[in-house]
Amino acid sequence: MMSSEPKWFKIIISVMLLIVLNQVLLYIFQMKDIFLQVSYVTINILTVFVLLGLLITLRKTTNELRKSNQKLNNIFDSLDVAVWAHDLKSDNLYISQGIEHLYGYNLNEFYHDHYLWKKVVHPDDENILTERAKLIDQGKPVTSIYRILRPDGDVRWIQDRGIPTYDDKGNYNDFSAVLFDITEQKEGEERYRGIVELSPDFIAVIKDWKFNFINEAGCRLLGVESSLELFGRSILEFVSTADVRKISDALTEMEDKAREINRFELQIIRIDKKNVDLEMSVMRIPYEGRLATLVVGRDITERKKADEIIHHMAYYDTLTGLPNRNMFKEHLNNRLFNSKDEKLAVLFLDLDRFKVINDTKGHSTGDHVLQLVAKRLSEAVSDEGLVSRQGGDEFLILLNDATNDKIECISKQIINDFSQPLYIEDDEFFVTTSIGISIYPVDGEDQETLIKNADTAMYLAKDRGKNNYQYYNPKLNNYSTRRMKLEVELRKALNKDQLTIHYQPQVELSTKKIIAVEALLRWNSPKYGSVSPAEFIPIAEETGLIVPIGRWVLQKVSEQQKQWKKAGISSLRVAVNVSVRQMQENCFAQDVKQVIKEHDLNPVDLELEITESIMQNIENSTIVLNELKKLGVTLSIDDFGKGYSSLSYLRHLPIDTIKIDKSFVDDICDTSNNGSIAKAIIDMGHNLGFTIVAEGIEQEEQAEFLKGNSCEYGQGYFFSKPLPAEEVFLLLEKGLDR
Repeated sequence: MMSSEPKWFKIIISVMLLIVLNQVLLYIFQMKDIFLQVSYVTINILTVFVLLGLLITLRKTTNELRKSNQKLNNIFDSLDVAVWAHDLKSDNLYISQGIEHLYGYNLNEFYHDHYLWKKVVHPDDENILTERAKLIDQGKPVTSIYRILRPDGDVRWIQDRGIPTYDDKGNYNDFSAVLFDITEQKEGEERYRGIVELSPDFIAVIKDWKFNFINEAGCRLLGVESSLELFGRSILEFVSTADVRKISDALTEMEDKAREINRFELQIIRIDKKNVDLEMSVMRIPYEGRLATLVVGRDITERKKADEIIHHMAYYDTLTGLPNRNMFKEHLNNRLFNSKDEKLAVLFLDLDRFKVINDTKGHSTGDHVLQLVAKRLSEAVSDEGLVSRQGGDEFLILLNDATNDKIECISKQIINDFSQPLYIEDDEFFVTTSIGISIYPVDGEDQETLIKNADTAMYLAKDRGKNNYQYYNPKLNNYSTRRMKLEVELRKALNKDQLTIHYQPQVELSTKKIIAVEALLRWNSPKYGSVSPAEFIPIAEETGLIVPIGRWVLQKVSEQQKQWKKAGISSLRVAVNVSVRQMQENCFAQDVKQVIKEHDLNPVDLELEITESIMQNIENSTIVLNELKKLGVTLSIDDFGKGYSSLSYLRHLPIDTIKIDKSFVDDICDTSNNGSIAKAIIDMGHNLGFTIVAEGIEQEEQAEFLKGNSCEYGQGYFFSKPLPAEEVFLLLEKGLDR
């Protein structure tokens, strides 16, 4: 228990308590950052005045002294701290009431057992007490932080400030200590430390452009193993000059606009020199007595890459790498807005033979062709404009400063370049292109109109034989509108029985006897009248309508042939044109077999005319043609010489007949050619064992030349135009009048 308290001892204890209070106040002020406003000197001056006041009042009564002590005790109690003062000479011990709140034990227990405070220290922190004792033995004040175990099982953190006092002779005669419960502070620090260290974000404190703190995630991001490698190092080692300026501007903006936080993006350079994109947040904080900058950064490298990928997907064609329609339109809009006086040209290109390649060789080959086309176009245009892929086999080109000479030169260059084959492994492919041209501002003042008009002009180029370029003119709008309306009507034509079949005779040139007829499709539209096959067949090919129309033609021809047979006309072969698109149908050969069986036809009397485009997928074509040949039908190559045949393949195909294209028959009357190509085809065909038929004979001179050069058969207006079935029957009965 506490010994009696003489008057002078009480005064000394009061002085000691005042000194301790001085230390407590200093500590509290430091804890609360009040030292920034209240100086250490001020506190000490106040202490001196208080001490002088105490000395003056030494002679006051014991009652007054007791009141003063009580006031001091009240102060300590209100501060939630414990004070321990031990006069080693007199063995007088003073412990403030606050120790009960801190330790959970009764005050008397501490008076009874002076080492109780040690006994409750957490076992893991006993080493701290050993170090503490060494410093006190050296006469040094020491502040220790350790854990204690309370009777209720709680663990509390204690900050213990111990002050040993020695007399003039160096004797250890007095010890005082101030104890604080800092559990909330420590747990708060641990919570925040855990949050900081476990955070996947870069967290650092920067002071004077140097690292004062960095968390584990920040170390990983910079490529170092320990934060010790970064403490004191300048951040200038890890950012570019441009990004240093960005940081400086952000801090200046915060000061100028009184903003607490600022955010921006920058790129840091790791130890291994790799770049990492960060989204940064910065704010000013007090740190170790001075203002510093707290930096929180999030790695957005993958997000930036994803943004770039998304941007590339939005503005570039994934197959060819060219700008896509979105990029083209945006670029064209910018040119129109920023260069209103500049003459611009929009070129709309469509590949003439691409559909055949895609249908026959497959999409992977088609994709490869598109890549080669994109490269060829880019080389032709170079830096004169922008090349983009519109979609499918369509491309758009924007020419800057588009003089007439430049437009003509580049258009001709493109057409000339496409006259050369495209090579894919051991195969060569030929594609041509039709080009439509619109000019700003003559043909439109906005991107939508310019592209639409160039598209319209492109269809004119296709109608004029393909592989050429055409300029837009206002009259073409009617053409474009008509084409769209024809497509709508053609979809109805089959069901509404608007399609009919005419037949053009094939004759033996030496006798003029009709030996076969070719079935030719006709369309008589209630809305548009008689529509030329040259106009509606390409639409049927592009839309895929050619497949159901082709089935219908086979059925109608077979029915008609059966009727002629019943009427006494036997052994008349009927030729039917078959598109490559029809041959790509898996069931095509089966459909032909079904038609023959259904109408009890002699297979030899059915001739299927195919074009040279089957050469683009010779493997599949060979399979289908062999299936057809097993049925016994006659097979012929139509428009021979117009496409790109491979004779080495041709002679291995089950082909019976080749038909000389009309363009070579026309050359017979041309003095510069004198039918040399037609004659060469006839000779070659005979050498390969083919039957030869010449198409498009319109003059007697042509018929005589062909007959004289051993061409057995021909057809054309010289003998008969295509006729309805009824008129053909009459013609077959009476024969030709020639």
